[in-house]
Amino acid sequence: MRGFLASSIGVTCAAALALPLTLPSSGARAETPAVQSQAGRSAESVAGSTQSLPLAPLGSDRSPGGGASGEQGLLQREVRPFSLVGVVWDDPDDELNGSVQVRTRATGTDNWSAWQAVETHNHEHAADPDAEERASGRVRGSTAPLWVGDSDGVEIRVRGEAEKRHGGEAARDRAIAGAPAGQALPEGLRVELVDPGAEPAPLAARPQGAQTAALTTESAAVLPALSRQETEADLAAARGPESAGKAKPYVGPRPRIITRKGWGANEKLREKKFAYTKTVKAAFVHHSASGNNYSCSQAGSVLRSIYRYHVKSSGWRDFGYNFAVDKCGNIYEGRAGGVAKPVLGAHTLGFNTNSTGIAVIGSYGSSNPPAAAVNAIARLTAWKLGLYGANPRGSTYLKSGGGNLYKKGRNVRLHVISGHRDGFATECPGIRLYKKLSKARSTSARLQGR
Repeated sequence: MRGFLASSIGVTCAAALALPLTLPSSGARAETPAVQSQAGRSAESVAGSTQSLPLAPLGSDRSPGGGASGEQGLLQREVRPFSLVGVVWDDPDDELNGSVQVRTRATGTDNWSAWQAVETHNHEHAADPDAEERASGRVRGSTAPLWVGDSDGVEIRVRGEAEKRHGGEAARDRAIAGAPAGQALPEGLRVELVDPGAEPAPLAARPQGAQTAALTTESAAVLPALSRQETEADLAAARGPESAGKAKPYVGPRPRIITRKGWGANEKLREKKFAYTKTVKAAFVHHSASGNNYSCSQAGSVLRSIYRYHVKSSGWRDFGYNFAVDKCGNIYEGRAGGVAKPVLGAHTLGFNTNSTGIAVIGSYGSSNPPAAAVNAIARLTAWKLGLYGANPRGSTYLKSGGGNLYKKGRNVRLHVISGHRDGFATECPGIRLYKKLSKARSTSARLQGR
């Protein structure tokens, strides 16, 4: 099993990461290396890999050109080892109206899983319509990724059906236009099988009292927790002499954060440049919809898989969310650019500007989120929002970049800590997690000293 070692790596220091500075905005198909055994992987496989396999018509749709509707998929097939699965298609503006089900075989066994559902609607987790990232020409439509654990066999079926989320209106429009109701599957369907690769080598803990002035997210596997007093002192130092005499900031203590280096992000995958927004006025809470069948020791593998799926399969510039939280309450750096800075993410279509995105790893539509995860949201937002003067109990206004709830350009009043569904018609972050946001808000505000 690929164990996650970073959570046990100690980094002891008293200095903070450089705190927020407003920086100017910056503005392929998957690999298929040779077949390798699980015991003797190549150096390329250590960094992870993706198998991208086209889907074909199933059942009555096997006739030429008959795959636009009905059912497409892949019959049972042995493949190279993978741990996460998703489906992508050519046009990111198309929706997959239907269902996706997958079953997998555990590596080295004859044990096939039961059929598992893959969340079909994922385009709302994306860059805003006019963002440079969206206009790159590399972005594809995609389902949510599903974590299935070490597997070497797959079978998948995608069934089209009439408009799923927006009721009969779209179906009526198709009927008026004379289009068959079943033509719901987008073109270019492919299944993506992601191998997260091996864990990063353990990093030596920084010795007590070591010089920490150069500590950054690139040089440390873990940013240690700071006390509230240390956090306030670092914030004052970052703001300079002009902050002297000003009122004490409402900022929560910085929580312990496992950096990209700590969870083993391959920095060669993402775009080199960073993109920033002006400030952070709100935090959007998500669930990854990747399922709950992971242990906290596997969280790094799950993150590396989602990261590869976002970049190599979906065509995004980097990991979509700014932060991630696992079921044990561990907090992880997401999109690169600096945990204290206003990094522009691709998490809430229409509201990525001046916000930060936090994904709880798992699916929380019918499962309750662990208390540790809800508490981690509170601790993270108390610090991150506090850096920018935002009150977790309050509300704010964000200008919509376009979406299915609010037209582009509309100023929308939102909770400072919102669920994804507050800005877009989606089930995310799952009703069970959404109902816990009130508690997260009150705890976050208390940690800020409000």
